[in-house]
Amino acid sequence: MAKIEISKTELVWPGKYDNAGAVIEVPKIKLPFQVIETINESRASRERTKKGKQVSLFDLYDGSEGDTFDKGWKNKLIWGDNLLVMGSLLEKFASKIDLIYIDPPFDVGEDFSMHVQLGEDDTIHKEQSILERVAFHDTWGKGIESYLTMMYTRLYQMYGLLSPTGCIYVHMDDHVGHYIKILLDNIFGLANFRNQIIWRRSAGHADAHRFGRNHDMIYFYSKSSSFSFNPQWGDSSEEDTARLYPLVDKDGRHYIIDNLAAKGAGPARRFGDQIITPPRGRHWAFSQENLDQLWAKGLIVITDSGTPRIIKYADETKRMPVQDIWADCIRHISTVTTFPTEKPEKLLTRIIEASSNANSLVADFFCGSGTTLAVAEKLGRRWIGCDLNRFAVHTTRKRLLDIEHSKPFEVLNLGKYERQYWQGVTFGDKTATERAIYEYLAFILKLYGAQPISGLMHIHGKKSRAMVHIGAIDAPVTIDEINLSIAETVHLKQTELHVLGWEWEMGLAGPNNEYHKGGPMHEIAKQQGVKLLLLQIPREAMEKQAVDKGDVHFFELAYLEVDKTISKSGKVTFKIKDFYIPNSELISDEIRQKITKWSDYIDYWAVDWDFQNDTFTQGWVTYRTRKDRSLVLETDEHKYDKPGKHTALIKVIDIFGNDTSQAFIVEVK
Repeated sequence: MAKIEISKTELVWPGKYDNAGAVIEVPKIKLPFQVIETINESRASRERTKKGKQVSLFDLYDGSEGDTFDKGWKNKLIWGDNLLVMGSLLEKFASKIDLIYIDPPFDVGEDFSMHVQLGEDDTIHKEQSILERVAFHDTWGKGIESYLTMMYTRLYQMYGLLSPTGCIYVHMDDHVGHYIKILLDNIFGLANFRNQIIWRRSAGHADAHRFGRNHDMIYFYSKSSSFSFNPQWGDSSEEDTARLYPLVDKDGRHYIIDNLAAKGAGPARRFGDQIITPPRGRHWAFSQENLDQLWAKGLIVITDSGTPRIIKYADETKRMPVQDIWADCIRHISTVTTFPTEKPEKLLTRIIEASSNANSLVADFFCGSGTTLAVAEKLGRRWIGCDLNRFAVHTTRKRLLDIEHSKPFEVLNLGKYERQYWQGVTFGDKTATERAIYEYLAFILKLYGAQPISGLMHIHGKKSRAMVHIGAIDAPVTIDEINLSIAETVHLKQTELHVLGWEWEMGLAGPNNEYHKGGPMHEIAKQQGVKLLLLQIPREAMEKQAVDKGDVHFFELAYLEVDKTISKSGKVTFKIKDFYIPNSELISDEIRQKITKWSDYIDYWAVDWDFQNDTFTQGWVTYRTRKDRSLVLETDEHKYDKPGKHTALIKVIDIFGNDTSQAFIVEVK
């Protein structure tokens, strides 16, 4: 093994250096983002910004917007692995983020479960998803060393994204905080360490065999010696008031007698009937007019030595500057809080106000339920948020929608580009060569428990009596693709076809879909004597830990039954009549017992009234909130400006965070 030469004090752990003595390499990843939804922006506005550009089912984010809201900036909520996301952000956002706050998992016993509300009344406790279990294993599978590797690579990326005058706040507890402090010293430099903030997270409590633990640490670093900082002011506690203002008058008011002179020579002033010269090299800190007013109020006293001094009352003095112990932002979490580790908005308000300004760019790459983003939105900051948990992204979207006059934002992911990257890493070829495609198909067939079949054009395998077709890694499964697979199944005199896909062309499922001629694909297949199943390939297929543990489950696409009404005046409304989730993997016995009607599965739904095979643009939306669990099942009336055929796309997000889309043709005369 090569000798490792250490030239500075640093934290070393198994896995930090390879056998050649080189420090762990942070992956250099640059993948395009797909914009999958725009929120709080009209389609007309989108068309103006996209003028002259070709559109696609999922627009690519090209970073062409300005760096202020006035210049077209849109905030960004990203679903995906933050290591891939940050690596991909570096192309456009290197040295451009003004403030980063992260609250990563910092305890091997971290609770990744959440509270999920069902319908109007019930709440269930949802255990961590497969993806979260995989992330947990990758984080803690080898103990503290795998955790440090995870944090090192991500903090390194954050350093590259932070602006020269930017700051980072890293939220930790006493399990691993001391390790992370040394990592931060190594990456940001000890000279740029600003504070270890002690946050009192709860009121006192008793532990049987130790002192009660009720605080976390927040490590505050700047990227350089020049950084933005706005002092914060807080209310003094009774103890602080008594300590800092020890004198008490007859009315019980705390006060001190303070100096009236300041540095720098100045003239004598009148105090009552005396003219008093300030000490050598000093001057009286008030004008004569202000001194007369203070004298009249009895707020100036003359000491036995003849020196004027000022009386300052605690209740009339500017609030105390906030110190590094924060006991006034205690977390108060109710039983319906989605995430057990959710932080209070007051905590994030203090951090964002201290280390950013109006229009600054704030980021949180472990955004959870979106507290950082919600506070940044309310304070007029630009923001970027990211989380691996699909339900966290959905929860954050609803939270942002609930903010009055919130600015437009986009929901993005890495989509097919992440899958292409995974294909290159997994099968050793980043191009779609014949060998790479063969290995990809064989891999998915094995995951699905199917046997490969060669010599056919569209059928790739067989599972029991069903023929199996697998969609491409970088394109939606199309209607034509399924029709050809049905035809080949009929030619083989088989009666069942399973189609597996990552993404899907609009109009494939549902009993009353009008998006393409011939009706829904299930009916087309049934008319030809073929039972058709459309099955989602889950993102977990790209996670080695999930594959090795057999934790990858394919599930049928959900679909809607919708009534469409067009009035004589040409106004259209949609009403959801049924929502069908065939995915039994997600639905536990506890959920089944508490579901009283099909609508209990729906958490949110929206309509893009004039979908043009591009990014979904929210034109009408309704959703459940923590306070209001009711859900409207019929849209408001919508009037089209122009006659002709229009495509309306309905998007439903269920209680698990999964989305189902269905398109409808609206013909306006």
